[in-house]
Amino acid sequence: MSMRRGNQSHVSEFLLLGLPIQTEKQGFFALFLGMYLTTVLGNLLIILLIRLDPRLHTPMYFFLRHLALTGIYFSTVTVPKMLMNMQTQNPPITYPVCPSQVYFYMIFGCVDNLLLMVMTYDRYIAIYHPLHYTSVMRGGLCVLLVSGSWILSCSSALPNTLLLGQASFCADSIIPHFSCSLPKLLELSCSDTSLNELVIFTEESAVVIFPLSGILVSYGHIGLSILRVPSTKRICKALSTCGSHLSAVCLFYGTMMAVSFSSSSGQSHDKDIIASMMYTVVIPMLNPFIYSLRNRDMKLALGILFRNSNLLDK
Repeated sequence: MSMRRGNQSHVSEFLLLGLPIQTEKQGFFALFLGMYLTTVLGNLLIILLIRLDPRLHTPMYFFLRHLALTGIYFSTVTVPKMLMNMQTQNPPITYPVCPSQVYFYMIFGCVDNLLLMVMTYDRYIAIYHPLHYTSVMRGGLCVLLVSGSWILSCSSALPNTLLLGQASFCADSIIPHFSCSLPKLLELSCSDTSLNELVIFTEESAVVIFPLSGILVSYGHIGLSILRVPSTKRICKALSTCGSHLSAVCLFYGTMMAVSFSSSSGQSHDKDIIASMMYTVVIPMLNPFIYSLRNRDMKLALGILFRNSNLLDK
């Protein structure tokens, strides 16, 4: 519970300390700008390939298109502001913008989480019930699963944002982070934040445990179905079907656990920021490579796109 007295005043802006590096060095700015552009262009390329190639008009790639779109949104919530602060050395962020950043950060992080669970269910049906795949994964169900992910994410982020809007802040408005982090904001509050912390704990538990349980159960059934009739052909087929998604799941939840551990164990702010940077910037940047380089259909669609572009140039 956070409750502090004295120096309480209306806060019009917060001061973001940014990354624990010497941001005046242009090399770091170029590095993070390159990572952000790679994230945006890589995910846009995935969306374009799925849109143009009829062979990719399947449920799996429908979900992947939304995951790529969410990756762009997720990075855009924080990275452009961070880059601007690195370049201008003007880190303040106004009070109305800060809760908005928290709200959209929570939405896109939650959508990412739920879409990974939905994609796991899709892979479970494809391997465990291959004969019924087309009848189960109908277009209406796919739209419903994606829409439900967005609705649940918006609903889960709203209570935290509303409670944050009711909190009062002291004159000390320095946030030791590159973005408006909800836990850091609550540490600055002069009011009682016990309700905020309870809501955060409840929602984070539900948002993490529910999708992760679904993913573990689905992959557990997939593993059992392979072990019942073990063969090299079945194992190779399962790896080709689930390999890319399983890599993305391990990267996502591994980084999420690192962020949670660094926040809850009282480690230094630097380690917390680095873990958050992995979660916010690195994962959305790597997802296009994971789903392209490890996916035969995506590599084929990419090759066709390049060949067609070369023919147009000639």
